[in-house]
Amino acid sequence: MINEIVTIIKDTCTNEKIKEPDIYTEFGKYTVGESGAIIFEVLEQKQQNDTESWYIINNSLMNTIPDAWSIFEKFILLPINKWNNEYKRVNIGGISCDHSDYYNSEDLNQEVLLPAYNDDDEEPLYLGFFHTGAYQDAISGYGGIKHCLIPSPKHVIIDRDDKGNIVDYVYRNEQSATDMFKILGYEK
Repeated sequence: MINEIVTIIKDTCTNEKIKEPDIYTEFGKYTVGESGAIIFEVLEQKQQNDTESWYIINNSLMNTIPDAWSIFEKFILLPINKWNNEYKRVNIGGISCDHSDYYNSEDLNQEVLLPAYNDDDEEPLYLGFFHTGAYQDAISGYGGIKHCLIPSPKHVIIDRDDKGNIVDYVYRNEQSATDMFKILGYEK
């Protein structure tokens, strides 16, 4: 791909008799894409009309994976549990007050199929957005005041120890209401 791009630029410059430019690029998305994931709990399901099913998650898509909202970036979306349930087409809605806080098939030109479940199920449905890379965290950040005052989620690091065993630890807990009030200047 790089050779093709550079060749096209070089040939165009030669044909137009202009100096070849210095080319600077950044392939971070492709080198760190596997490093991030966001996991949501489905709080409730709603039937909008005869054809629209919505899963409402426990955070905001606009805040946690802003590229899905702003540039309609497609991420790998998988259920974490309930794999053996029948699947159905759904839209995913965040808990913010904004009408744009959703992830659906029309904007992404693909169907979103996730396990169906009963509202009285003891275990909630969990969804994971994978290959979110370093950028979603960098854009959305941790702490601060987010859209609709929705707190930053818990950040967990999954790594390998010296013996190669998979280990995990909480890097940062979910932002608390007290933390947010302090940022706004309401200190006790």
